[in-house]
Amino acid sequence: MTNQIAVIFDMDGVICHTNPYHSKAFREFFSKRNLSPTDADFAAHMYGKSNSYILNHFLERVVEGEELLQLEDEKESLFRKIYEPFVEPISGFVSFIEDLKNNQVRLGVATSAPRANLDLILGKVQVMDYLGSVLASENVTRHKPDPEVYLASARNLGVSPEQCVVFEDSFSGVSAAINAGMRVVGVLSSHTREELPPCNLYISDYREMSFAKVKALFA
Repeated sequence: MTNQIAVIFDMDGVICHTNPYHSKAFREFFSKRNLSPTDADFAAHMYGKSNSYILNHFLERVVEGEELLQLEDEKESLFRKIYEPFVEPISGFVSFIEDLKNNQVRLGVATSAPRANLDLILGKVQVMDYLGSVLASENVTRHKPDPEVYLASARNLGVSPEQCVVFEDSFSGVSAAINAGMRVVGVLSSHTREELPPCNLYISDYREMSFAKVKALFA
């Protein structure tokens, strides 16, 4: 194994603090169907989950096929409309990415969100040129906590799972990274450290991070 390091970021709650806006979009979506999920419901059954899981859970039935695609598009279009004026990276993110790039770290994004959401965010957070792998929900068949998206990211970046550090904020996302055999930094934007599986490191934002701290995870 070489000394090459790769860093892979989830998107929601990791690049941008989007979860409050997803909550607003889902509230509007569910209110049209006379449903009123609580904040606790969202914390347990929305953050880090696929739309398939969320819709099945809250609608209390199996949603699949064309109906799933239509409902997902309705909700995600709402999210993009609500969030578009407020896109902003978590503090220190861009400087951290630049530090990693300057130290020859390979970089990727792996999200359970649709590609259109990723395009919205990466259209405003100018880091696309630094990324060697960009994967969204359309690129996988099994969602987190399955490790597929992270293993595919490692292949795209030309590294082994043991060479990767993943930044995640949700239980299912951290679990996916652990299942992939990767080191994990827990971003505490949506959950406390007690609500996540054990991570190698925890941060509140990227002002706490540097290439040196990433490298130290391999010591």
